[in-house]
Amino acid sequence: MTVPCLYFAVTTDLNYDQRMQRICSSLAEAGYEVRLIGRQWNNSQPLVPQPYQQHRLQCWFQRGKLFYLEYNLRLLLYLLPRRAAVWCAIDLDTALPVWLRARLGGQPFVYDAHELFTEVPEVVARPAVQRVWRWVERFIVPRANLVYTVGPALARVFEERYGRPVEVVRNISRLSETALPPTPKAAPDAGYILYQGALNAGRGLEALLEAMPQVAGRLVICGEGDLSESLRAQAAALGLLASGQVEFRGFVLPDALREVTRNAGLGVMLLENQGLSYYYSLANKFFDYLHAGIPQVVVDFPEYRALNDQYDVAEIVPNLEPTTLAATLNYLLRDNPARYQQLAENCRRARRELSWQHEEQHLLALYTGLVDSKS
Repeated sequence: MTVPCLYFAVTTDLNYDQRMQRICSSLAEAGYEVRLIGRQWNNSQPLVPQPYQQHRLQCWFQRGKLFYLEYNLRLLLYLLPRRAAVWCAIDLDTALPVWLRARLGGQPFVYDAHELFTEVPEVVARPAVQRVWRWVERFIVPRANLVYTVGPALARVFEERYGRPVEVVRNISRLSETALPPTPKAAPDAGYILYQGALNAGRGLEALLEAMPQVAGRLVICGEGDLSESLRAQAAALGLLASGQVEFRGFVLPDALREVTRNAGLGVMLLENQGLSYYYSLANKFFDYLHAGIPQVVVDFPEYRALNDQYDVAEIVPNLEPTTLAATLNYLLRDNPARYQQLAENCRRARRELSWQHEEQHLLALYTGLVDSKS
């Protein structure tokens, strides 16, 4: 019996894409032949071995319109001679060549929306660019055999726009006892504040740095992005680098990042309302913090509000003013250790229900149904 082959395409560096690592690993362990195609950056490290096949495409251009054009052409040329049972595009920037390859072969096409691509800040700020991506979205979403996304709110947006069902596969951490300290930390000894993720526009990082001189703790930032240089310059101007109150650690591989998160005392998730993609997001860092048993400070957006109403694992801030952020961070780290302890205990309970082991069952059912329908 032939093992079904599944192809997935992203524009990210495969070493750091935790959602795709979870998805591809689960499908490979379920018996599929899984191949993940990504992008080779100038500073990419050697690929970390995974239970599925990986391949990176090298491009002359690193960003902008020419990058997207080159990557899509290279991706199509790479996919044309390959054979698969299912072809899956992750976000709109890989969708057209993957759809075309599926169409040419008569196989199912899957669209996995990690975000509402037409509503990310970088696109919203450029109306002409947004019009192009909206055309791609209008073309792709109705033609997919299966569409799934990271949270219920984004699924509803797609359903309202295109009148079709959209499934939800949340970007939840895998339950692991090694990710959790043996006992909850006490607030005064909690450790550092942690931000993990891209250093891009709309992440609230400028306001967070502005707040740090008034915060009773230090901040560790893991990740890089478009704002890497400007954020480091801002931290230096505020004296935060010289004092050691802020540390930029750059890109951190997922296994090492889990250890960094495990040793943190508090996580932050401070997206700004710069488009529907951020407003309706459900970021993996929310679950990464929760699984490490650390409370977090989060924005008052629908998905985070709904989960926090149910599990009470975070303090929600009404705005991203530096004074608000400083007061909330100090409240947990210095002023109210009982509240800190309560949130930490709630994290340890919630992680049993909110785990990838539960989420992957739905993922596997979706692909089983798709493959079986074409066999």
